[in-house]
Amino acid sequence: MRLQLASGKGAAALGAVMMLGAALTLGGCKQKGEYPMSQSSFLLNTFVEVTVYDSSSFWASDARKALEGSIQLCSQYEQLLSRTIEGSDIYRLNHREPGERSLQVDPQTARVIEKGLEYGERSGGKMDITIEPLSSLWDFTGENPQVPDSAEIESRLPAVDYRNVHVEGEQVIFDSDDTRLDLGAIAKGFIADRMKEYLVEEGITSAIINLGGNVLCIGERPDGSPFRVGLRRPFGEYSETAAVLTVNDLSVVSSGVYERHFVKDGVNYHHLLDPKTGYPWQNGLVQVTIISQKSVDGDGLSTACFGMGLEDGISLLDSMEGIYGIFMTEDGQLHYSQGAENFVEEVSEEQKT
Repeated sequence: MRLQLASGKGAAALGAVMMLGAALTLGGCKQKGEYPMSQSSFLLNTFVEVTVYDSSSFWASDARKALEGSIQLCSQYEQLLSRTIEGSDIYRLNHREPGERSLQVDPQTARVIEKGLEYGERSGGKMDITIEPLSSLWDFTGENPQVPDSAEIESRLPAVDYRNVHVEGEQVIFDSDDTRLDLGAIAKGFIADRMKEYLVEEGITSAIINLGGNVLCIGERPDGSPFRVGLRRPFGEYSETAAVLTVNDLSVVSSGVYERHFVKDGVNYHHLLDPKTGYPWQNGLVQVTIISQKSVDGDGLSTACFGMGLEDGISLLDSMEGIYGIFMTEDGQLHYSQGAENFVEEVSEEQKT
């Protein structure tokens, strides 16, 4: 999932936004040059960056402290939700002893799993947090990625079914020893929401949280203008945008076939897997972008709607209040759920119908 902040077309898009923010006089007795302030780190197996544009505090040092605290919070959640960090809740669940069907987890872990199960139900299993037996077979980032053996994929399919997981309070209950979890389709959104809550409590009034492309805005720009988020054009240069969205206090999340992927024998194999086949979806979509208040909804729905396909995905979003989607098909055209087009400021020539 990858987006970029944008303030215009082409290679200068990201820089233009940051320069605009730096040029603003941000009120009170704050000095020019104190804002925006950013901090980044490599967490959640991606590049995490938080940029603060303004705060209700008189002192910029308070905003800096909040900024650093938000990165620390992200790290703490990674220690809970990563499936590869030994000792995390998800690692413990996936490495439980045979016959051990119920384990206690942190309340926040239980919340994430519950949300994942909710979107499994909403999508009819198209988004499934028990995908780990299949996702662990695929390596999309290695030097020489290969398509897994078909017999191995087939043998693991019965282990994938979100209906085999239940949450009761802080207990996670499994119906099968073979069930394992991968929260990659929802964890970043959940964490972004917690970071936003923390920053707002610390007095931050204008900021952008970017968890490797899960973009979550706090408020609006200090001058009252909206944030502008560029949707990357699939398979183009990183700075190329398919469209530019204007949003205030909202989340923008995309799932697409162009980031974690490899091509073998003319076929593009990407990380968005069909839980029923174990292979990447091939349904005519190349990208789904969700605009929502909560980033956890955008995260889960971008994966769910991608799997559901264009018509069913739009129908699902049209049934939900305050959540909007932009779907890009293989021909490069953009398709919108009800109200989504209102967020689009500009569309590249390639995406115009």
